[in-house]
Amino acid sequence: MANAEQFYDVIRRPLVTEKSSGQQETGNKFTFEVSSESNKVEVRKAIETLFSVKVESVNIVTMPAKRRRVFGRPGHVPVWKKAVVTLKAGDTIDVN
Repeated sequence: MANAEQFYDVIRRPLVTEKSSGQQETGNKFTFEVSSESNKVEVRKAIETLFSVKVESVNIVTMPAKRRRVFGRPGHVPVWKKAVVTLKAGDTIDVN
C-alpha cells in the first residue's frame, strides 16, 4: 500500500466553496488542494486510484502568496496549488 500513501501526499484536501459546489453540480468538476511539487499526471493517477473514478481532464492553478494580519501582526499565506478535476459522465466523488 505504499502507492496509496504516495497518492495521499499528492492530494491534500478537497476544497468546498460556493464556486466549487456549483461546478460539481453543473460540470462534474471537483476541486482539491494538491502538493506544490505535483503535476497533472500525478494528480490524475491519485484521483483515479483513491476514488475509483475516471478523470477526463485536470487543470492546475498556482495560487499566489497573500499578506494577512493575525491579531494585529503582519503575516502571510504561502503559495499553494489547487487542481480542478473533471470526471467522466456518471462518475462522482463524495467530498462532504
